[in-house]
Amino acid sequence: MTRTGEIDEMINETHARELTSWVPGAESAGGEFPIQNLPLGAFIPKTGGPARLGVAIGDRILDLRAASEDGLLRGASEVAASACKDSTLNGLMALGPLHWHSLRLELSRLLRTGSDRRANTEPHLRRHAEVDMVVPASIGDYTDFYTSIHHATNAGRIFRPENPLYPNFEHLPVGYHGRASSIVVSGHPCRRPWGQLRRGGEPAPVFAPTEKLDFELELAAFVGPGNRLGEPIPIGASDQHVFGMCLLNDWSARDIQAWEYQPLGPFLGKSFLTSISPWVVTMEALAPFRMPMVAGPARVQIPGYLADAELARRSALDIEVEVALQTAGMRREGVRPLVLARAGFAQQYWSIFQMLTHHASNGCNLRPGDLLGTGTISGREPGEEGCLLEKTRNGAQPIELPTGEVRRFLEDGDEVIMHARCARDGFVTIGFGECRGRIEPPIACGNS
Repeated sequence: MTRTGEIDEMINETHARELTSWVPGAESAGGEFPIQNLPLGAFIPKTGGPARLGVAIGDRILDLRAASEDGLLRGASEVAASACKDSTLNGLMALGPLHWHSLRLELSRLLRTGSDRRANTEPHLRRHAEVDMVVPASIGDYTDFYTSIHHATNAGRIFRPENPLYPNFEHLPVGYHGRASSIVVSGHPCRRPWGQLRRGGEPAPVFAPTEKLDFELELAAFVGPGNRLGEPIPIGASDQHVFGMCLLNDWSARDIQAWEYQPLGPFLGKSFLTSISPWVVTMEALAPFRMPMVAGPARVQIPGYLADAELARRSALDIEVEVALQTAGMRREGVRPLVLARAGFAQQYWSIFQMLTHHASNGCNLRPGDLLGTGTISGREPGEEGCLLEKTRNGAQPIELPTGEVRRFLEDGDEVIMHARCARDGFVTIGFGECRGRIEPPIACGNS
């Protein structure tokens, strides 16, 4: 697809295909973190100490606090360099695009081949094995949306075959308020939750561990500066308030969810855990992969406050996401994780910018570090289902695994692994790292 002029204007020297880095592993084939990416995150050294900010480059992490204190970020704005000394990305997120750009440009020049500061920078590089990644921002609020028309339709056909799509879907980005305190970084286990559920044909619910534990393959956007209480964010300014993106797994207990969600929506079936990948891929890194929105079926007139013709030409993101499963039995037999689904994020009906503007349209104040989930990313074709609810049709069509095992929903010992990448002719491919979590058995809960 030909890039528009608007997208061309977002491309700068940090995206150049010919750029290389002196850092080991940055140029490896299939690597996710070339110098054209430079995602940001937070880590704790395995030797101990407080959390520190870092940038991923190849198979190394540049310690941003150390680089800033050593005067290596001299080309970045003073406030951006100072924000690198924090333990979370919130301070940097609050600064806005001009400061984000100044830091990215300086990091690119510091880490590219031929840099005259290599000798001073090398001591501040760490191997990934030397650190533990942590949630990169202090997330004050978390909202999860429902933006894939294919997911909404596929799920709706299971429960409402005569009318699968709710009438509001094509008019607004539907969302619910999630639980920020239970957001964890990739690698944290998922404990099977307890809750009320009603088994088929039984008149009353029981309190038991979920029998329909599911994943949801999603992306998420971190909010940048945000808005004051009572002041909406116009759609034309929305891209100034999105800092970057990561992978997100919205773990879901489908049986608990089914019993509780009417009339007020998801609660305990969702709030027990949400996993995110540790690295935030900035919107500037994603600039080459922005593209026009893809019209959905039977598209209605978009409400005016969510419509901006210029932004619409670069609102979608050409990101391929995938989810894989590895059971305990597969690990014992040395069987690699099985890819369950691949889908394109560009197929989403609502953009991340429309999500943000709609969220703030009533004057709700969004703050730096707030997280906006995209909802399950699914496509229209088989093999593009972003959750087991869709893939197994609520358990009616189980998946057969290479070991002979079958899965309707997740079982204890199963591990879910998510990846995402961006690829386009003329540009270097970049990735998001991984978002993984292994299911652990429930723990005893009171007098159940």
